[in-house]
Amino acid sequence: MGEMGLAMGDGMSRGAGSGPGGVEIAVIDYGRGNLRSVQSALARVGARPIVTADPARLLEAPGAILPGVGSFRDAMSTLRERGFVEAIREYARQGRPILGICLGLQLFFERADEGGPGEGLGLLEGHVAELSGCPRLPHIGWNLVRRLRPTPLLPAEAEPFYFVHSYGAVGVPDETLAGTTEYGATIAAVVQKGLVMGTQFHPERSGAAGLAVLGRFTEVVRQCS
Repeated sequence: MGEMGLAMGDGMSRGAGSGPGGVEIAVIDYGRGNLRSVQSALARVGARPIVTADPARLLEAPGAILPGVGSFRDAMSTLRERGFVEAIREYARQGRPILGICLGLQLFFERADEGGPGEGLGLLEGHVAELSGCPRLPHIGWNLVRRLRPTPLLPAEAEPFYFVHSYGAVGVPDETLAGTTEYGATIAAVVQKGLVMGTQFHPERSGAAGLAVLGRFTEVVRQCS
C-alpha cells in the first residue's frame, strides 16, 4: 500500500462521497464495456456504483472506472463525441482515483496502432500495439499476474485473472508498470501512476481474485474521499 499512501498525499478533503451505502464510484457509460458486470461486482465489494453517461456527473464522484471492449479508435471517437475526453483528463488532473479495465486501461495511454495511429487520453506514457510473440490471438483465458512493485491493486503473491484482448500497452515506464503476465511474451497486466490505475484483465470476470482487486480500489477511493 506504499504507492497508495504516496499518491494520496495531495491534500484532498476526506469524507465526501461515502456513507451508509458505501463509497460512490462512477462507472463511465459510453456504450462500450461490461457495465452491469462491473456495477454488480462493485456492489458486492461494498461500493456504491453509479453508471453515468454524463461527464458532469463523473466529475462529482470520488472514484471512477473506465471499462471498455472493442476498438481503441472507435472508443476514443465515442468518448470525444460524448464529452468524456476532457472530463476524464480533468478528473485525473484533480488527483482522483480512476481505474481503467481492459480497453479502458489502453485508452489511458498516448496513442494506439489499432486501425492506424490514433490519439489516446494521454494520462500514461506509452502506446498500444498488437500483441506479438503470443501463441494465438486474441489472448483469451486465465493467466497468472505477477506484481512487480507495490500497488494497492495486487497482492504480493501471483494470482490468476481472466484476459480477453489482442492489443496491449508497450513502452510503459518501469515506474508505471506494476504487474505483468506471460503469454508467449511479457504483457503489461497492471499499471499505475499516482491514482491513475488500470488492469488489462477483467476483474469483474476473475472470480474472488478479481473482486479483491475491485475491493482494494474501492478502499483507495474511500481513503481519498
